[in-house]
Amino acid sequence: MKIKLHFYIATLLLSASAFAQDYYLHCGKILNTQTGKESSNQTIIVSKNKIVKIQDGFQTKAKATDIEVNLKNKYILPGLIDLHVHIEGENNTKSYLSKYLENEADVAFQAVSCAEVTLLAGFTTVRDLGGTGVNISVRNAINKGVVKGPRIFTAGKAIATTGGHSDPTNGSNRKLVGDPGPHEGVINSPEEAVKAVRERYKEGADVIKITATGGVLSVAKNGKNPQFTLEEVKAITATAKDYGMLTAAHAHGDEGMQRAILGGIKTIEHGTFMSEETMELMKKYDSYLVPTLSAGREVEKNAEISGYYPEVVVPKAKEVGPQLKTTFAKAYKKGVKIAFGTDAGVFAHGNNAKEFGYMVDAGMPALASIQSATITNALLLGMDTELGQIKESFLADIIAVDESPLTNIKILEKVVFVMKDGKIYKK
Repeated sequence: MKIKLHFYIATLLLSASAFAQDYYLHCGKILNTQTGKESSNQTIIVSKNKIVKIQDGFQTKAKATDIEVNLKNKYILPGLIDLHVHIEGENNTKSYLSKYLENEADVAFQAVSCAEVTLLAGFTTVRDLGGTGVNISVRNAINKGVVKGPRIFTAGKAIATTGGHSDPTNGSNRKLVGDPGPHEGVINSPEEAVKAVRERYKEGADVIKITATGGVLSVAKNGKNPQFTLEEVKAITATAKDYGMLTAAHAHGDEGMQRAILGGIKTIEHGTFMSEETMELMKKYDSYLVPTLSAGREVEKNAEISGYYPEVVVPKAKEVGPQLKTTFAKAYKKGVKIAFGTDAGVFAHGNNAKEFGYMVDAGMPALASIQSATITNALLLGMDTELGQIKESFLADIIAVDESPLTNIKILEKVVFVMKDGKIYKK
């Protein structure tokens, strides 16, 4: 009986192996994101979820069950990585009211739609920097293959101070304000900061995001003021380090940025009113700027529409848009490290690649902008041996466009082929 059982199992294993499908991607041009060099007429062989071989010429498939994909007139890049999105939804005129009307299920359905359109735009990995906590469930559903979307590293809920940007009760009726604490992502001491990080870890977050200064879209007058003490920031980063979590800080004002950098935060999001002194501080402490130029453009545009934002938001939105571009250009020239991030959710998901055009327009070379969304971001996520390059043994996150983005950066807004983890989602 045991012999028959072993034979049956062996037969099943051999059968599964025989029907395993490998992909043979016949590629016209492939970009080496490390060197900027292009290779022509090569075949990428994908087995399961990895790139197993890259061979010269257009190789014929080895097994009848293998699949050849014709990308001979396409330009191939690794899947793109956006380090700043809000996957749960998109900002609109109803956003300030919707948090009182929508249930978690409503948020989840919106998030599923946002996730799929992001993936189809060629962004196979994203870092979600704060929402209601539904983002954690969306990440899990994608990982299980229940819904389609990019690989997500999420902060769950952002961490704020009372009344600060990301305090979930800002703008609420007095009867609804209450006194949110670390569980809700609101802290007011180093001790509470430690607890908030541990709460995020307990809930399943991957990264920690704080709101180091006021914000543009929060219902509060000041969008620049520092909102954490240095001691609170240090408590957050030390605890995050214990739990192996990358840290990010939303920051528009200069003093809040300096506290974040000195406190050990790795990425500064926006950096709108960054001084040259702070730029030097970022270089000294090996911090990265995530410029989110797309969000600046969007809020500036929407501020011109009467009634789109609450009145307290409008002057902040009009000021931030143009300043983001100026600061980014100066920071890049001074040698501040740049990581690609858009703040998608402030604008429509799927339009993430417009950021490349804005970066190039502000003075960053096309290759450098692509590297910021591949090699740099893979490094920050601790996945530089798996993502960010078309390379043997790397995960099969592969996209294609119709021409070289080195000569036409805006072509990245029109991705025609998407593979993530060895599975084709767009062809």
